[in-house]
Amino acid sequence: MEPAVRPLEFLRANGRAFPVWSLEASEAYSRHLTRLHYENFSVAGPLVPANLRQDCCNVYAFCRWADDLGDETGDAAESVDLLTWWREQLHSMETRQPHHPVFVALRDTIGRHRLPLQDFDDLINAFLLDQSKRTYADLPELLQYCELSANPVGRIVLRMHGYADAERLALSDNICSALQLANHWQDVRRDWDIGRVYIPERIMDRHGYSFAQLANDVNRRQASPQFRSTLKELAERAGLLFERGRPLAGTLRGRLALEVDLFRHAGLQVLAKIRRQGFDTITKRPVIGRLDRVRLLARVFATRLLPFRRGYQEARDAVA
Repeated sequence: MEPAVRPLEFLRANGRAFPVWSLEASEAYSRHLTRLHYENFSVAGPLVPANLRQDCCNVYAFCRWADDLGDETGDAAESVDLLTWWREQLHSMETRQPHHPVFVALRDTIGRHRLPLQDFDDLINAFLLDQSKRTYADLPELLQYCELSANPVGRIVLRMHGYADAERLALSDNICSALQLANHWQDVRRDWDIGRVYIPERIMDRHGYSFAQLANDVNRRQASPQFRSTLKELAERAGLLFERGRPLAGTLRGRLALEVDLFRHAGLQVLAKIRRQGFDTITKRPVIGRLDRVRLLARVFATRLLPFRRGYQEARDAVA
């Protein structure tokens, strides 16, 4: 029988205390966990330099565990307890040898790349916030959440590639926040089903929309005109953030430039799919399919090899 790999299955099988894992076994565990989960693009795919692929798996495994501890238990109190334990494991790396495979592998990554624990701490804070905060008043408040839930990932990736200057980190923040917003607009129905609404209340008000109407739309699996107009504005806001982050790829070397461009274009593609669905993500969740990924790769390579600028219009076209 295959050993438990997914976080909650692992906990049920092993509990929180068990013998120290070796670095070799821990890295193998992180790779296995990474392969199990669907993402729009491979976390450690061919665009990632070979010497960083294991590090990317180690970081992904940490994020996957935090995400599942926050979202998969079905009980907010249990999630808070598990996330608090997860944070204790993170900080205990500074004073003692970790025993959990994720932290055995991650400790090596953090040490070699001098990654600040604050970025990992912020990610845990985002999942903790999800246990108590269900709605957001306005877009600035939601973007503050993105500073915890999304931006640290981009900062970690840049630091692993040797970039730590404030200008690049700020450009990365724009792209990561935009990706987080696009994901929220994809998952309106799923988020509602787990008791969360990431659509800012003031933007809903501006379109004559309300939580009661959202509940009705989700229950009947059909988007109202007010929902569509609300989501159109939100998609435009995300598109503008993608545009603000666009210069980042041009400041990077090698395959990282391609990877950053790929993720930005993937986010824009999600917004384009939302537009083509008439800004209705309640009836159907837009996804990036295999053919979409091939086309995006071709587009990014063409853009990098034959440079030209689409500028502001690119982001606008995705949601116009």
